[in-house]
Amino acid sequence: MILNNIPLVDWGMGTALIAVFGVVCVIMILVVLNLMKSDKKK
Repeated sequence: MILNNIPLVDWGMGTALIAVFGVVCVIMILVVLNLMKSDKKK
């Protein structure tokens, strides 16, 4: 009965971490695409 009162998931922190992870992934993809476009072949 004690376990019913303990929140096992912190949805606020979880969604914040997922949002930060998503933003970091998008930024990394944009950086890689920018490097691919600016690559000058000789």
